[in-house]
Amino acid sequence: MEKIIFFGLVIPILAFVLYLGGTAIMTGFEAKRENRSNESVEDQDQENRLSDNNNKLTDELDKLNQLLKDGVLTEEEFEKAKKKILDN
Repeated sequence: MEKIIFFGLVIPILAFVLYLGGTAIMTGFEAKRENRSNESVEDQDQENRLSDNNNKLTDELDKLNQLLKDGVLTEEEFEKAKKKILDN
């Protein structure tokens, strides 16, 4: 009789503990998977920002070069403006 009562209490408790453990493990796996996807999105955003900055830099240097060719800027002014753009 004592064994029946003991196993009647232990088996449900053991099953509940296993359920909690399995749930915790699966939650960890989901969080890890979500973290990986967030990192890849952040990497893509950073690459896009770098690409945009490079495009802006190129556009500004092209404009400066055109002003130099048109005679609006002197060589010295062009070099100062180019240095200022590249330092930022």
